[in-house]
Amino acid sequence: MSALSSLYPQPLWQWFGQICAIPHPSKHEQALSQHIQHWARDKGLAVIEDKVGNLIIKKPATPGFENRKIVVIQAHLDMVPQKNADKIHDFTTDPIDAYVDGDWVKARGTTLGADNGIGMASALAILGSDDIQHGPLEVLLTVDEEAGMTGAFGVEPGMLDAEILINTDSEQEGEIYMGCAGGVDAEFTVPAQWQNTASGVIAFDLSLTGLKGGHSGVNIHLGRGNANKLLARFLADHATALELTIASFSGGSLRNAIPREATVSLTVPAAKLTQLQQAVAEFEALLQFELAAVEPALKLGLAEVVTPGQVLTAATQHTLIHLLNLCPNGVMRMSDEVEGVTETSLNMGVISTKEHSIQVLCLIRSLIDSGRQQVESMLSSLAQLSGAAVKFSGAYPGWKPNPDSPVMAIVRDTYQDIYHKEPVIMVIHAGLECGLFKKPYPDMDMVSIGPTIRFPHGPDEMVNITTVGQYWELLLAVLQRIPQRS
Repeated sequence: MSALSSLYPQPLWQWFGQICAIPHPSKHEQALSQHIQHWARDKGLAVIEDKVGNLIIKKPATPGFENRKIVVIQAHLDMVPQKNADKIHDFTTDPIDAYVDGDWVKARGTTLGADNGIGMASALAILGSDDIQHGPLEVLLTVDEEAGMTGAFGVEPGMLDAEILINTDSEQEGEIYMGCAGGVDAEFTVPAQWQNTASGVIAFDLSLTGLKGGHSGVNIHLGRGNANKLLARFLADHATALELTIASFSGGSLRNAIPREATVSLTVPAAKLTQLQQAVAEFEALLQFELAAVEPALKLGLAEVVTPGQVLTAATQHTLIHLLNLCPNGVMRMSDEVEGVTETSLNMGVISTKEHSIQVLCLIRSLIDSGRQQVESMLSSLAQLSGAAVKFSGAYPGWKPNPDSPVMAIVRDTYQDIYHKEPVIMVIHAGLECGLFKKPYPDMDMVSIGPTIRFPHGPDEMVNITTVGQYWELLLAVLQRIPQRS
């Protein structure tokens, strides 16, 4: 981490190095939380840990800024745990192996955690500084943002005194966010019936690897391959003719990450082995042709394995294949109000095979409630037709844009004064926590900014060093321009 600590701004990067060194995937943030709490108390700062695990740290104003409006800088403690298949890494025990590559910081074989570690590091660096000018300051670090927004749901009225919230979870320098999508989890359950494996068959793992994956909101419009959907397509085309039987289907690991890899364990009659090998080769060539521009590293592999004792019955397999093949995925509709922004989308994120069922976890996102409800209705109809069950959970609201936001105007004008160009005012197709904070704090004025982060939620995640410096300078300048309390 020594290479990180020498980057500009040093206080931010020193904190990011510490964050990388302490494992903090979603639902395992306690070690990092305890580290931050001990540090803050040693600094004489007021620290509160609420009942769901969120941290609130308060710092008095610097001299001359005592009468400014109270600001809360907000980030989330957790990171997305994604790794390449050949990478040995336990996110609950192993540090992130971050390194500098030109003007980027990356991680070797795993997600980096710049989402939202850079924002968290900036807040902690400001708390630790003795020479940054600011009014009364609060820092809110939430838990479990990436796996259900449990922390944001748990924020209660009266916990914060701030009138202004600066969210640090945006991922493009030069863009100021004033709204975001809401979402809901959708989980299909296909009841599993099993039968003994027939004689005279050979067992294989059919694996699709090498896809880029990425954030299921920010990257959903880029046309990247979804490993779950692509393998379902192969099965729909070839399972009957090749007499394939499925022993298991597994793909993806997070409902909010586009699946990069998936594997189907199957059997084929020995007499049809050559046909299977040919079909796999042809399908790989077809995908490489169709997705050449977006998925140049795509690979489809067939590896012989020990023959399983049981496989799915024909009826269960029929339901599973056609549900997966028919289920919508990707962009449902682009926004009419915000040019170039996805309005509604669906990501088939995770497929897992259990003893009594196969579960399919999707994430619906939409800028408008009716768009989300329409996709819920579509999935309910699909479940009715297929004989599967579907349930919806964890719904969270979007953050409705406020074009007249005073803090957004401050950030916009400050950016223009520093960099002599207009920033882009945006609405993001991702689930920022701001929408949830509006329920306990309906009058709080909110804005979201951040540096440039590429490929969040995947092992190719990287953060641009120059834009981290720009984000830092903007954040400090905004704090200096916060107006006085009325």
